[in-house]
Amino acid sequence: MSGHSKWSTIKRKKAKVDAKRGKIFTKIIKEITIAAKQGGGDPEGNPRLRSAILEAKSANMPQDNIDRAIKKGTGDLPGVSYEEVSYEGYGPEGVAVLVDVVTDNKNRTTAELKHIFSKNGGSIGSPNCVAWMFDRKGVIAVSAKPEEEDQIMEVAMEEGAEDIYPVDDGFEIYTSVEDFIRIKEDLESKINISSAELSMIPKNPTEQKDTGKAGKILKFLESLEDHDDVQNVYANVDIPEEILNKIE
Repeated sequence: MSGHSKWSTIKRKKAKVDAKRGKIFTKIIKEITIAAKQGGGDPEGNPRLRSAILEAKSANMPQDNIDRAIKKGTGDLPGVSYEEVSYEGYGPEGVAVLVDVVTDNKNRTTAELKHIFSKNGGSIGSPNCVAWMFDRKGVIAVSAKPEEEDQIMEVAMEEGAEDIYPVDDGFEIYTSVEDFIRIKEDLESKINISSAELSMIPKNPTEQKDTGKAGKILKFLESLEDHDDVQNVYANVDIPEEILNKIE
């Protein structure tokens, strides 16, 4: 596969912080509600809902919260009417960015995101201005030691994974969208999965080795992530570990 961005690793670290303050629950509940609204409340016949429920359980969300979110999506319980919106544009240093949003007020969210982009020297662009730079893939994070790479790779490839990359706390296994759920469930009994999600992977990520510029990019991306309506942020930047450590 062409392209592997450490932003996925950064996002997982940030998710742990979000989980402590309950913010990750809000994002997952929105995803469950939208998934149930669009594809029905049965996870067996709704792959998106099934994936969202798996994410909820991995975040230790109570079953009651999951059930209520599903019922709000199907209309069995009253709830807020959410709308999915995607934004594309460029941030500081020309980094290409995709932002997935779930909102109950599109006009408000659009204005607020435009402010975040412009404040950081970027701008929101037209549809598909940067989407063509990314591929949608399943990303399964595995906690393992470097010496376990051969074992992890053998198991992953046997299940039909497309690629595997070493990261600082283990490995990331990449799959097609169609095979994501099947491979994840097959791997769960064999290796220690720490997270799994569908993600947008940059085809040709741009490496940023300047600490100051990398810091500006991370500040911008985190500002987007911190917005209450933002579900996912994807960027075509690759920041080396040594630069990340200087920033942190």
